[in-house]
Amino acid sequence: MLAGAFSSVLWTLLGSLMVVAGALVYGTLVRQIRARRATAAPESTEVTPEKTFGLPEAFLAAGLVLFLLISVTASVGRAPIQLSSRDLVANFLLALFIVFVVAAFLKLRGIDIDSLGGFSRTSLKRALSTAVVLLLAATPLIILTEALTQNAFGSGSSRQEIVDLFNSSRTIEQRMMIIVLAVVVAPISEEFIFRFFIYGVLRRYFGIAIGLVFNALLFAAAHNHLPSAAPLFVLGGCFTLAYEWSGSILVCMAMHSLFNSVQLIFLAFPELVQQ
Repeated sequence: MLAGAFSSVLWTLLGSLMVVAGALVYGTLVRQIRARRATAAPESTEVTPEKTFGLPEAFLAAGLVLFLLISVTASVGRAPIQLSSRDLVANFLLALFIVFVVAAFLKLRGIDIDSLGGFSRTSLKRALSTAVVLLLAATPLIILTEALTQNAFGSGSSRQEIVDLFNSSRTIEQRMMIIVLAVVVAPISEEFIFRFFIYGVLRRYFGIAIGLVFNALLFAAAHNHLPSAAPLFVLGGCFTLAYEWSGSILVCMAMHSLFNSVQLIFLAFPELVQQ
């Protein structure tokens, strides 16, 4: 009994230290972002993209936000439905269609997507290594928020429909489809839409702080799952800070992919969670 109490205290202490460490890492990112902006304005001679987001992009982003909010509002109060593979594919195809429309619009406007999103600013290897470090720092914050959410809504209530779909999958083909969509398609499409475009427009007209908070709220709301809203808000905020700090959308795409990969590993091997 004494050993069990000691072990519980030890794990609580370790968890607290990890939360403090994660908060310090992201606090450092915030300070560095502020310092960089303070030294860059107004005399900065730094090369900027030929063209950045303007009023046409603001109207397109406003229309996209309105569409997402209408979708979220329509789902409020509706009885939960069993998500099927067809529904999942349809949702991801819609996300890819939105990415295509936004990218085509920016190209027609003469906006350099590569330069603005920092795609070539860092290598894939460096983006992945940075993503690992920042995701490790974010994980204790997300777990803490998840624990508080479960205390408020009950154990297991934060499970999203895609989790149930993965657990109920009877064929390896269906599970492979979910893995590809969750690890490849979702991180690319969602980060392009939420971080690169919507946050980019919000940042352009309202600043980093307002852009980050609104973007994280929208990211959480778009998943249409109230018990997951708080952890998703924290996750979205961490993604946005990673993008703002690194200057490359590849970093938060890699973070998103790694996060989904870990989630699927825990689903495929539940004994790891129990341990």
